[in-house]
Amino acid sequence: MSNLQEKVAVLPAEPCCPPLTERELTAEEAQRTAAMFKALGDPVRLRLFSKVASHPDNEACVCDIADVGVSQPTVSHHLKKLKEAGLLASERRGTWVYYRVEPSVLAAMGQLLSLAPAPAKVA
Repeated sequence: MSNLQEKVAVLPAEPCCPPLTERELTAEEAQRTAAMFKALGDPVRLRLFSKVASHPDNEACVCDIADVGVSQPTVSHHLKKLKEAGLLASERRGTWVYYRVEPSVLAAMGQLLSLAPAPAKVA
């Protein structure tokens, strides 16, 4: 098991925030969530994130995802921004860097944008 896999295995898979329809976000939740969506607000970053998230091995070498119509230094800049927002993790293997989506990111974003469960009916 690689160092990255060991680190990922111990990360909690808890969503950051409740569904938007459940209650108002706290200031901290809003700031954390806005950083994620801001990072994904750039079309190049969204494509890079999509390439990593959809890669068959659940991780992608930068050499496999860099073809997004911008220069390599620009790709590196965008990947750095995705990492800073907590959306990607990375691991260097020799001369290449491999990226993977943080385990709870997609679930957290999905839950945030889902409808809150309806309250149980009392008979």
